[in-house]
Amino acid sequence: MIQKMILVLATALSVAATAQTKKQPHSIAPVGVIKGLSDEALLETVQRQTFRFFWHGAHPVSGLALERSNTVLAEHYWDYINEAWDEPNFSTTPFGPDAGAVGGTGFGIMSTIVAVERGWIGRDTAVGRLIRIADFLINADCYHGIYPHFMNGRTGKTIKFDRLDDAADIVETSYLLMGFLCAREYFKGDAPREKYLRKRVDQMWGAANWNWHTNNQDKLFWHWSPNNGFDMNFPVWGWNECLITYIMAAASPRHGISKEVYNGSWAGSKGFRNGNTYYGIKLPLGNFDRGGPLFFEQYTFQGIDPNGLKDSLGIDYLEQARAHTLINRAYCIENPKQYKGYSEKCWGLTAGDSYKGYAAHCPDTDLGVIQPTAAISSMPFTPKESMQALRYFYEEMGDKIWSKYGFTDGFSVHHNWYAKSHLAIDQGPIVVMIENYRTGLLWKLFMNIPDIQNGMKKLGFQSPWIK
Repeated sequence: MIQKMILVLATALSVAATAQTKKQPHSIAPVGVIKGLSDEALLETVQRQTFRFFWHGAHPVSGLALERSNTVLAEHYWDYINEAWDEPNFSTTPFGPDAGAVGGTGFGIMSTIVAVERGWIGRDTAVGRLIRIADFLINADCYHGIYPHFMNGRTGKTIKFDRLDDAADIVETSYLLMGFLCAREYFKGDAPREKYLRKRVDQMWGAANWNWHTNNQDKLFWHWSPNNGFDMNFPVWGWNECLITYIMAAASPRHGISKEVYNGSWAGSKGFRNGNTYYGIKLPLGNFDRGGPLFFEQYTFQGIDPNGLKDSLGIDYLEQARAHTLINRAYCIENPKQYKGYSEKCWGLTAGDSYKGYAAHCPDTDLGVIQPTAAISSMPFTPKESMQALRYFYEEMGDKIWSKYGFTDGFSVHHNWYAKSHLAIDQGPIVVMIENYRTGLLWKLFMNIPDIQNGMKKLGFQSPWIK
């Protein structure tokens, strides 16, 4: 009887929160841990609260997604990242308050579409925010149409990632424009503001010179700088999170790359294929032992639907995504380093904060830290396993990791460490990939774009979406 009363109360609270949102389309009220929710109510609660990071936690001037919700000290961002490898960091410059994430903003734009579709915010209100972001970016630092990794959300000036990485980042730009193209498809009304938004997206999409980043070779280079040119000398090799970058680069109607570039530095690279079997599961792609961080699949497949997706080499991308995820989970269950807390319901290694800096966690780099986004954002690939993890994170770990912006970035039971931070690139996929699991909304928008279909055909992909 008591359990039934708790369930009724929990349902009532969830309904009340939704009703409050509908009455107040400009704001979203946070909720605490409500045990006993149905799967659908739990998914809705997690999506809605996570979206608050992009809506209430965005930069107050530009509307850009902040790289992180907290501040770290770093002259260049690598100073903070390298703390994970025991490199001393005595930087005095705060990184965080104005650091807009270009790629994370793209994820936030996709999350905004979800928020409108689910009634958490009003359509006109959302369009106003997206126009603010687009107008800011039209006047911000840009290099042959390609944006930097980080940008000052107050001034639009580039924030250097490193001495050489001080300008164009083609990968982050691909995430940004993936989000904007989805917005262009969703906001197709006749209202003048929606037309204006679409015009701005067309301008950015048309200006992005992907072909410039080939440097006249059959390679696609990650960075270019007016100060350093292609001195980073970092081709975008496969397999990792950058498949979307090649698809966007091939899809460009004005500055598209050739399939030779894709073959030369992605599908033709030594790190593209795997073919080994781990825990009885064959992993088609990637040069990491037991697979790399789980964001490899999650970033691209926010827009690209892996269901029925195959390339000219016969790779099945849903098989790749599912195998990678299940291997990651099986590794956590095996737990060869004997970390406290790992189990069949507490798993998921991907990039994010740790007790000693930022690291790309995976079986090769296992520090005992679980990122909730890893399992949750795999929902379309492993729905049963991901739901089990989500419910554990929320109901059993919620008192330590549930906050006003959803789950904090990571935790380690073994080290008794629980992050207070949230990162755009980890929060965004939670909202988007849960929605793709529930309705396929972002897949429908992105995969129906003629330019995207043309780019995928150029690279030799087959998909039920491609006409």
